Amino acid sequence: MTMEPWKKNLAICCLASFIVSIGMSQMAPILPLYIRELGISDPNEIARWSGIVFGANFISLAIFSPIWGRLSDRYGRKPMVLRASCALGLVMICLGLAQSVYQLAILRLIQGTMTGFQAAVIPLIAQETPKDKSGWAMSMFFTFQVTGGLMGPVFGGWLSEIIGYRHSFFFIGTCCLLGCLALTRLHETKRPQPKMADTSDTSLAGMFRKLPHPNAVIGLFLTTLLLHFSLTCIMPILTVYVHFLDPTNEHIAVVAGVIFSSAGFASMLFASKLGHLSDTRGPQVVLFGCLLLAGIVSVPQGIVTSPWQLAVLRFIHGIAMAGLIPSVNALIRVLTPSECLGRVYGFNQSFQFIGMFTGAFIGGSLVAAIGIRNMFFLTAVLLLINAAWFRVTIRRQMRD
Repeated sequence: MTMEPWKKNLAICCLASFIVSIGMSQMAPILPLYIRELGISDPNEIARWSGIVFGANFISLAIFSPIWGRLSDRYGRKPMVLRASCALGLVMICLGLAQSVYQLAILRLIQGTMTGFQAAVIPLIAQETPKDKSGWAMSMFFTFQVTGGLMGPVFGGWLSEIIGYRHSFFFIGTCCLLGCLALTRLHETKRPQPKMADTSDTSLAGMFRKLPHPNAVIGLFLTTLLLHFSLTCIMPILTVYVHFLDPTNEHIAVVAGVIFSSAGFASMLFASKLGHLSDTRGPQVVLFGCLLLAGIVSVPQGIVTSPWQLAVLRFIHGIAMAGLIPSVNALIRVLTPSECLGRVYGFNQSFQFIGMFTGAFIGGSLVAAIGIRNMFFLTAVLLLINAAWFRVTIRRQMRD
């Protein structure tokens, strides 16, 4: 039995995303150690440079994602996907050749400038998938991405002890290039029409004029920013919070790893189910429900008394995340004409990276100012406000 073209494209994108996610997620645990190998010995300087090097990628991604999205609207999705995955592999190999932290930071800026893998792949999946299957397709892509992200840090830590940090980056780059090889099998059935693109208004204002519900799309951008801000401002402090809850535990790193992975494991288990619900009931229903769940379950995370309680609550939080990110992408597909799909997804990726960047940099300062427990309460308030705003504003705009 021959597989439908959109299903074949989805399978290839999921496989490539899995390979790239395994490769990319290996970098986080070894980055501070690699910086120390490059000659930075002071722990405070290592922490500072880790933040700079890690965040540099988000800055350039936020700037260039809409630009690459616009080019995908003009020249096709597949060329942009191949460009992103190939450039990612080459830059990662170059990271293994860096001789100083300055070169490392510059290469991370170049990585964000030239790559943007998600911003390239998601529009292709959205364009090729029937609208009534977009929720399920986005959820499957998310599942493979999360699965690779869960496996990467464990595998990367083990691999770096065997082959060293530099060779780990060579391995990551090779993984990305293998993903690029798989993506050559994509078959783009809906190519852009150059004549239409040349005569249409390609300015930012012109793009928003083409959207039937521009305010709803902007609301989804802001939701994406808030979601990733709430995630990245909490993740760096989880290990500290576990130590605060159980200061006598000698295996803090292992316990924190289990708690961190519990959310990803829940997302992996429930993403396809919530994607199917999104296709049958509507992505707006799933998005509102998951925003509400994420906000509510954040409150008890700030009052737990033991790590196992936190692990259970993070698992539930992971269920909410499994519905949130794919539902936003599915809603954008519903609200966006095909001729500007790449640009809209590019802007959404920009808001994602802005949220990740601000969460990583502001989160630590907020914890110092208000305390770890209050950070969970603040996250809960932001998510519940977002849920109420979505219910009142965005869903009403979509009905009009």
